[in-house]
Amino acid sequence: MYIPEFNRIEHQETAVGFMRANPFAILVSDNKDAPYATHLPVVIVNRAGAVTLRAHVAKANPHWQMLEREPQKESLLIFHGPHAYISPSLYEIRESVPTWNYATVHAYGCGKILPTDTDKQQVLAELIALFDSSYLNQWNSFDEKYRGRMLNHIVAFEINVTRIEAKFKLSQNRTKTEQENVIQALGASADSAVSGVADLMRRRGLGVR
Repeated sequence: MYIPEFNRIEHQETAVGFMRANPFAILVSDNKDAPYATHLPVVIVNRAGAVTLRAHVAKANPHWQMLEREPQKESLLIFHGPHAYISPSLYEIRESVPTWNYATVHAYGCGKILPTDTDKQQVLAELIALFDSSYLNQWNSFDEKYRGRMLNHIVAFEINVTRIEAKFKLSQNRTKTEQENVIQALGASADSAVSGVADLMRRRGLGVR
């Protein structure tokens, strides 16, 4: 990913925090002659700086076969956050052009299939705890035969992250006044994808406040 230095996020904890705040990612792997992508929720585990991503796909989705076929080949997970069009009318200099503000994290690593039902149960428990903890008792109350049938329809996997690229393009190269103009304009939007950029800019210390 192309990252100008003023848009680069070097601190891994910041990148991991962003991933956790935006856990619905795009998994991209090499399918012989073309990239192959799957959209999926991801559990992010960070222990002593070692980041592991866990998820599952439907068994009917051939993506897991790509991970299994070439376990030494890197895949990419893209975590995307708020984004917004930036009008040049918000800048002090008339000779300016439009742009787009956004934040994203790219995580790279090799996939490993987690084959057993115990593995699958663990990944499901982590996902349920993250997204809908109240559902766990309901899932555990289901007939064992039904749960086994559901587990048979998924393939769980994990990716040990080898490198992370984080890019926050948030008008860092503009003046404080221009940054404030952007924050005020985007913050007034009813669209959370747009106002979220203003929130992120403010949290990064941009603008005049």
